[in-house]
Amino acid sequence: MLDGLDPEQREVATALHGPVCVLAGAGTGKTRAITHRIAYGVRAGILQPTSVLAVTFTNRAAGEMRGRLRQLGATGVQARTFHSAALRQLQYFWPKAVGGPLPRLVERKVQLVAEAAAACRIRLDRNELRDVTGEIEWSKVTQTVPADYAAAAAKTGRDTPRAAAEISQLYAAYEDIKRDRTVIDFEDVLLLAVGILQDRHDIADQVRSQYQHFVVDEYQDVSPLQQRLLELWLGERDTLCVVGDASQTIYSFTGATPDHLLNFRTRHPGATVVKLVRDYRSTPQVVHLANGLLAQASGRAADHRLELISQRDRGTDPVYTEYADEPAEAEGAARRIRALLADGVPAGEIAVLFRTNSQSEIYEQALADVGVPYQLRGAERFFERTEVREAGAALRGAARFGGNDALLDDVVDLPSQVRAVLSTKGWTTQPPAGSGAVRDRWESLAALVRLAEDFAGARPEATLADLVAELDERAAVQHAPTVQGVTLASLHAAKGLEWDAVFLVGLAEGMMPITYAKTDEQVEEERRLLYVGVTRARVHLSLSWALSRSPGGRPNRRPSRFLDGLRPGSGTASGTRAAGGPGGIERGTGGGSEPGAPRSRRRGSRSPARCRVCGRTLTEAGEMKLMRCEDCPSDMDEGLYERLRDWRAGQAQRLGQPAFCVFTDKTLIAIAEAAPEEEGDLARIPGVGMRKLNRFGADVLAICAGQELEAVDEAN
Repeated sequence: MLDGLDPEQREVATALHGPVCVLAGAGTGKTRAITHRIAYGVRAGILQPTSVLAVTFTNRAAGEMRGRLRQLGATGVQARTFHSAALRQLQYFWPKAVGGPLPRLVERKVQLVAEAAAACRIRLDRNELRDVTGEIEWSKVTQTVPADYAAAAAKTGRDTPRAAAEISQLYAAYEDIKRDRTVIDFEDVLLLAVGILQDRHDIADQVRSQYQHFVVDEYQDVSPLQQRLLELWLGERDTLCVVGDASQTIYSFTGATPDHLLNFRTRHPGATVVKLVRDYRSTPQVVHLANGLLAQASGRAADHRLELISQRDRGTDPVYTEYADEPAEAEGAARRIRALLADGVPAGEIAVLFRTNSQSEIYEQALADVGVPYQLRGAERFFERTEVREAGAALRGAARFGGNDALLDDVVDLPSQVRAVLSTKGWTTQPPAGSGAVRDRWESLAALVRLAEDFAGARPEATLADLVAELDERAAVQHAPTVQGVTLASLHAAKGLEWDAVFLVGLAEGMMPITYAKTDEQVEEERRLLYVGVTRARVHLSLSWALSRSPGGRPNRRPSRFLDGLRPGSGTASGTRAAGGPGGIERGTGGGSEPGAPRSRRRGSRSPARCRVCGRTLTEAGEMKLMRCEDCPSDMDEGLYERLRDWRAGQAQRLGQPAFCVFTDKTLIAIAEAAPEEEGDLARIPGVGMRKLNRFGADVLAICAGQELEAVDEAN
């Protein structure tokens, strides 16, 4: 059980008595250490499996922990999120403690907040609605009641989206609506569990007799409410192991605080403390940059930073690239990604990470333009996809027939059985060409095939019925397998994940750190967020920024202050060598130019874009595609627009791609308004680009000229 662990991991695994605090840096194998600790304790007879409760923060992390424990033979150990564990206890004890069934759980509180706003006669736009919902969540996890919200927000220096008095009023109305409808939200699950354990000592004793040993992962993200629940689970005992890294505290806006981790030794003076600093994930160059980033940090978390030591062979230096504008940055990233794919890096091992979700669209378009499949993390849940539900039903049916299914005659091993079943649902050994809906469907089925291969590797004796049970368990907790597409995700959503190649984009002042990070602590959390992004990369790391938002815009942006002393040409801080190669910072070109082509051929020589109707300077990407303000009158040829739409629909169907991958609606409108007669006129329309010009230009010009495409195709 201890073979293969390094000395520090072995120390964690064998520290089975009393409080234990594991300070684990990124990529240091903390999950391996704590799962081996539990399994070793079970094997040694010190821990009873059913008496151990391991808690973490995401369903994916809990699912991974359960899988590893199962492989190590520690079946029966509960690995759950805080909310999942609390909800299970509530469902069991509610009839005894309160009577009747547990109130219905609402998964999305936004609609109720909207109704509360209507009741208070307060108008909220979509963004304000989301922000007020976040304030209510923060209030509940910090155990702040509506009447105390204004004082609590002022004390913590919280930047409230509306007047504190209004939010307090909305919060109270929201609670009234929930009470009237007998429903609860996710924060109520924790609050009610705390309330029952505090008020009913008999129930608290029953829980403590069941769970006698606790492991808490990502302890730096614990909120005051979660800490209170943990204390009630523990009672007077100290059989607790916590694992965390203060340098990865990035959720303070939700109420998370590293104080519980940093104060652990104060609360438990005799605690065993182990530091994990051997980084098995990233190359020395990536680790060097990560260490240099934290070396410039300040604050209490920085005082407890861990200096990582890479255990991998040397790799390539991080690449720093400066672009003239955001579209050029997106096109440059797409071009580099295509090169990585050509070099054999799987699409599922590449990620583009940005500060806010609103940045994703331009990268979706850029990847679609070069035919690279992608998945947007946080989009439709894997197990809710139509093809996944259909595949699950087919596998379930095959498992029910056992060996009597003619489809599975002479198919012995589990992966081959899964391939045979899924082949009836559209899976093939080779992926379809291009991207879009057809490729997305194939990627989902391919993810199930890979899951079956991994499952069979861990459990050679497993049957199809065992795999179906595994899929059902994963679906219940939304523990999805990996889909083979480039991942697009926010830096917050990337926490806990890793890839061979990571592109950190938009690293300019105002975005990193974000504009609304005002206080020193808020700025330092932004630094930690970038640190999390850097440490997601195993081998390839690219960092980029744009000098202006739009083509032709004023280049008044500067690179993130966090890169000072790290990027080439910005000086050296804390002995950190700038890792950009002998050429220093690269100057990126747009996706339509060949490397080395004069910048003036594309964007650099353009003057600021102006509305062709009223002359106002345009800044929004959609307006720049139209070359006019949204509100200015359009001179579009409606008939031409409809013909272009019909043509686009046919192209999308032929290519198996969404319509926007051919041309977006805005670009189509711009073409219909301009009615270009020559290739050069069409090329000047934003959103066309050289690739699309070469691919679709002849068709578009023919449609604009009123020609029948059938005749054009025959002539070609």
